[in-house]
Amino acid sequence: MASSPSIVWLRDDLRVADNPALTAAAARAEPVIVVYLLDELSPGARALGGASRWWLHHSLTALSDELSAIGARLTLRRGAAAEAIPALVAETGAGAVYWNRRYGALRDVDAQLKSRLRADGLVVESFGGGLLHEPWTITSGSGDPYRVFTPFWRACLAAGEPRSPLPSPESLDGIAPASEALDDWDLLPTRPDWAAGLRAAWTPGERGADDRFEHFVDHGLALYHRRDEPGIEATSRLSPHLRFGELSPHQVWARVHGPLAPEAAANRAKFLSEIGWREFSYSILFHQPTIATVNVRRDFDAFPWGEPDPAVLAAWQTGRTGIPIVDAGMRQLWTSGWMHNRVRMIVASLLTKNLLIDWRIGEQWFWDTLVDADEASNAASWQWVAGSGADAAPYFRVFNPVLQAERFDPDRAYVRTWVPEVDGPEYPRPIVDLAASRAGALAAYEAVKAAKSAAG
Repeated sequence: MASSPSIVWLRDDLRVADNPALTAAAARAEPVIVVYLLDELSPGARALGGASRWWLHHSLTALSDELSAIGARLTLRRGAAAEAIPALVAETGAGAVYWNRRYGALRDVDAQLKSRLRADGLVVESFGGGLLHEPWTITSGSGDPYRVFTPFWRACLAAGEPRSPLPSPESLDGIAPASEALDDWDLLPTRPDWAAGLRAAWTPGERGADDRFEHFVDHGLALYHRRDEPGIEATSRLSPHLRFGELSPHQVWARVHGPLAPEAAANRAKFLSEIGWREFSYSILFHQPTIATVNVRRDFDAFPWGEPDPAVLAAWQTGRTGIPIVDAGMRQLWTSGWMHNRVRMIVASLLTKNLLIDWRIGEQWFWDTLVDADEASNAASWQWVAGSGADAAPYFRVFNPVLQAERFDPDRAYVRTWVPEVDGPEYPRPIVDLAASRAGALAAYEAVKAAKSAAG
């Protein structure tokens, strides 16, 4: 009897361990085809930014090595899923297709494809691989999605223990249809090659994720109560590994609930609540897939964000605002593809409130420059700072970057690392008066409130 191979369609789950789709294919006991599809054509697809493309190249390289070690091969294809996956089925005579779920606009593509392939007689199953809890399972007493983080996370904690991580398959009977060449995808920058700082800072791939996580558990978690201080190594820096699925939240949950030093154990709950914010962002995305372009709070459609002065926007993007902690953050971003979370809030507040530049412009810049640019967390966080999102900070909370720096970088370790000329004559004067621009932002918000009241 001819075999009917199982296709594992990978997306944001570039790992072998705790991969439910891969585990299901192994259990079916037929030859396994592992495919990654670069899909920038399906309705709702968003092309990756430059930093994410760099990460993807190296993550796929690492994944190929991990799969080879257990007998499988990574097949690379490019195109719209609705055409490319059925074509691969027809080409290989596959009898089953497995994938781990995604939660934004592309879930409609997945649902239609599942129906179509099942109608053709295939086994098609999807799994929860990227979140602790599926978004539709965490709802309020009335059945509505939560709009405030604290009750959302409380409901997550009350929902029971997340499942245990799945082990890696010991071996696979892998087969390899024709594959495109990764180098032909041109994911890496060449003219110019701006990725030297990324190469110095990161090791993409499942092993890189495991190593960074263990280092954090051993050395960083005990300092996590100081996570708001950007000048020390007190955060996990797991965000890009989670974004590309090289590490799952189930693995994070299980490891942090394992043996820990007392100082680390004291920070367990707070660290896991940050995983909770990621879950919350995905809940928002699931219920509003357009969060990268549409205000969650629609009354903010009337907010008078204007067209930015190109020189002012460029000063913000390149870290030349004359506001030291903002410039430090934007240079850290440009160099390493990452920025400390506290500083992300500070630079976003300056852009959206002091400079009155639309949050979507900032979100797009982060999308292009962050290695952890995530369709849920990036947009939800920008909307949170701008005041237009779920559980948004009160609009009158305008981060004062001077006071923030005095509180969280008092010895200027962070600023001096990224802005060494900060005290020199060449350092520019601030591009905006913080007090006057704060007053302008509050006045603009009062106009939005008035318009909402007038509309009833």
